[in-house]
Amino acid sequence: MNIKLNRLIKSRGFASISASLGAILIGLLFGYIILLISNPSEAGFGFMTILRGGFNQGVRGVGNGLYMSAPIILTGLSVGFAFKTGLFNIGASGQFILGAFAAIYVGVKWTFLPDGTVWIAALLAGAIAGALWAGIVGVLKAYRNVNEVITSIMLNYIGMYLVNYMVVQTVFNPTRNESITPSRAILPKLGLNQIFTNSSVNIGIILAIVFAIIIYIILEKTTFGFELKAVGYNRDASRYAGINEKRNIILSMMIAGALSGLGGGILYLSGAGKHIEIVDMLAPEGFNGIPVALLASSHPIGIIFSGLFIGHLNMGGFYMQRYDFVPEVIDIMIAIIIYFSAFALAFKAFLEKVSKKKGGKSA
Repeated sequence: MNIKLNRLIKSRGFASISASLGAILIGLLFGYIILLISNPSEAGFGFMTILRGGFNQGVRGVGNGLYMSAPIILTGLSVGFAFKTGLFNIGASGQFILGAFAAIYVGVKWTFLPDGTVWIAALLAGAIAGALWAGIVGVLKAYRNVNEVITSIMLNYIGMYLVNYMVVQTVFNPTRNESITPSRAILPKLGLNQIFTNSSVNIGIILAIVFAIIIYIILEKTTFGFELKAVGYNRDASRYAGINEKRNIILSMMIAGALSGLGGGILYLSGAGKHIEIVDMLAPEGFNGIPVALLASSHPIGIIFSGLFIGHLNMGGFYMQRYDFVPEVIDIMIAIIIYFSAFALAFKAFLEKVSKKKGGKSA
């Protein structure tokens, strides 16, 4: 029994989970302190509301939490996939909104498509738009070694303003200053609305989980995934081994961008009243993908759970307004979790180092 316990403690998985749980607990603790400072008499109720998340409103709230989690899981996969291949995709926000626009455009303008297929074409368009936008970052990285963090940040803003312009020119509703609803491309519910009644849940959450499994298989079970990770670990050694490192860098960024673009399509094709508004603000879903990926140590299956957790917190933040707290408090808590998620990586390395020392002594 002790031998099994020691093996568990020494495992990488245990270190990753421990580090992530530590980051979450510290983030929640800081959040509770903020609640105490802002409204001491209601801090306890507000904190419990956050912890209950969607459960504050029963099955409807849980369904809405799943709806909100789907795009976050996909942007988390986007960031995590890039991490796994040695790249930092901080441009998920731009890829996300361009994918959203492409999906809406196809849903509104492609009237020649038969009913029942429009949403599929719209999601494909979203994925392609995100892939092409991220491909610019990949090409600059592969052929000019331009840092992907710099280019992806700049492309976030270019993408945001480009979408604002294209929405006004093509699918604009002038009475509401937002994009038109693509009524023929609304995602199917697949009976989920019967389980989570009166909620916005749809096939998006199923697609997010399926793509997480696909990404896991690609990274861990295929030669292509091995090559992508090898280029990330050591570009020069990969070239020496006969791997086309330029092609793999570009493909890695394009796959990451496709996931973000798909997330944008899923969010705006839900029929839940979400529209692209003409505002000078980056899509927050792209940045929420960063803590989702960090909490899961970029593991695709872990990203499913961390995405559900962040979506759960966001739902709690929405309901927290009933106790005179502004919903932005939850953004502060998530920001703290982001910071401590970064520390979680260092904590994980520390745990692995300690476990190796104990293993050496016991030997």
